[in-house]
Amino acid sequence: MRHRISKIGSSSFRCAVVVGVATLGSTASFAYRPFDGTDAAVADPQEVEIELEPAGILRQSGQTSLIAPFMIFNYGFAKNWEFVFQGQGQFPLTNFDESASINGVGAFLKGVLREGSLQGASGPSIAIEFGPLLPGVRADSGFGASFGTIVSQRWDWGTVHANVVTELTRDNHADFFLGGIIEGPSKWKVRPVAEFFYEEEIGQSRTVSGLIGAIWQVNDNLSFDVGFRHAVVNGHPVEEFRAGMTFGFSLPEIKGRRGV
Repeated sequence: MRHRISKIGSSSFRCAVVVGVATLGSTASFAYRPFDGTDAAVADPQEVEIELEPAGILRQSGQTSLIAPFMIFNYGFAKNWEFVFQGQGQFPLTNFDESASINGVGAFLKGVLREGSLQGASGPSIAIEFGPLLPGVRADSGFGASFGTIVSQRWDWGTVHANVVTELTRDNHADFFLGGIIEGPSKWKVRPVAEFFYEEEIGQSRTVSGLIGAIWQVNDNLSFDVGFRHAVVNGHPVEEFRAGMTFGFSLPEIKGRRGV
């Protein structure tokens, strides 16, 4: 889940460039770019999954910054549980009086409470994700907290994910996020996707957002994604282009030495 790396202004436009990467292991990569929400699934034990947007351009309030990179790191540490860490680098390109920063930093636990259609069982999959919003470097001072509930259901024709997230922002404001993701059939090599969400930071901002795009599942270890997002933030339009990748690998087992 993207924990809203930054509040995007009325003139924002971000373009990410996809790069190639070698992948190992046998993990499936189904979570969850290019969305702001996520799915009710986690990495298997000893699996690592990385969601990566290698580089992008952010134009906000007349200022241009290089975003390099945006990354979410997922590690399955137990059955149905994973650790999630995320953050992004931001480098000003037009106002050189500003310093480079690392922002949107957070560390979360995500767990599947009910195994369902995403885990090969019947009925909905249900998960929670929670943890602190951490201070950045030259940005995002202070701490916050996030708690989200995710419900996913897969059918032959497609998959739906519902997200409800509440946050205490680093500025001590309450924030509420309600979103839904719709995907095409999971068996398709390239499947169309869409996302809609409503978010309100109480007394500060209100966002209504829609995204359309596609995910190309190259193999079980690698997928590429692209999406175009249009939103209205406090009555002002926002356009955003997203492109990136998700790749995964299994960590080798560490076996104890046998006694002589």
